[in-house]
Amino acid sequence: MHWTAKPLLFAGGCLPAIWLIWSAVNDQLGANPAEALIRSLGDWSLRFLVIVLLVTPVRTWAGWPALARMRRMAGLFVFFYASLHLLAYAWFDMEFVWGAVVDDVLKRPFILVGVMAWVLLLSMAATSFDRVIRAMGAQRWRWLHRSVYAVAALAVLHFFWMRSGKNDFAEVAVYAAILTSLLGWRVWRSFMRTPSPAAKRPSR
Repeated sequence: MHWTAKPLLFAGGCLPAIWLIWSAVNDQLGANPAEALIRSLGDWSLRFLVIVLLVTPVRTWAGWPALARMRRMAGLFVFFYASLHLLAYAWFDMEFVWGAVVDDVLKRPFILVGVMAWVLLLSMAATSFDRVIRAMGAQRWRWLHRSVYAVAALAVLHFFWMRSGKNDFAEVAVYAAILTSLLGWRVWRSFMRTPSPAAKRPSR
């Protein structure tokens, strides 16, 4: 992989945040800038989640094993935008009144599942460094980072419940279809790689 790949991914990952900051400063986020900012940050979290889950299929189909090196940074951008999404909600909707935030999380299921997804992302981000991976052991680390599948399901559910108030599910259906296809590909690939009972039986 070319040495410029990671710097380019980093720059590309930062661009949405830079654009949103510029739009907020220049009053370009519409009639309700707080809501637009919160939702845009959530959208970018989902987009980077799709990118993370695309890495393995593209690497497999294209025969680019080096592409796996990009997955960690893309995963950290999922956490980055999800954290900004949560922070913007706590700031603009709840004015950092943490008691009210807790009450709102417990009262509204779509926020609860969003927070659950963020907690899983936090656990994966905190264990994404080489020193932690060595301390945990590869097997336990792999099991923990399979939580990305739960994050995908919780994120789509969060998005679905959020849009249910306006009965607008078109964008939700697109993300659900993409993520279901990517997870389904993994299930299919795992099934195809599992030896049949006949293959496991020792020859005589």
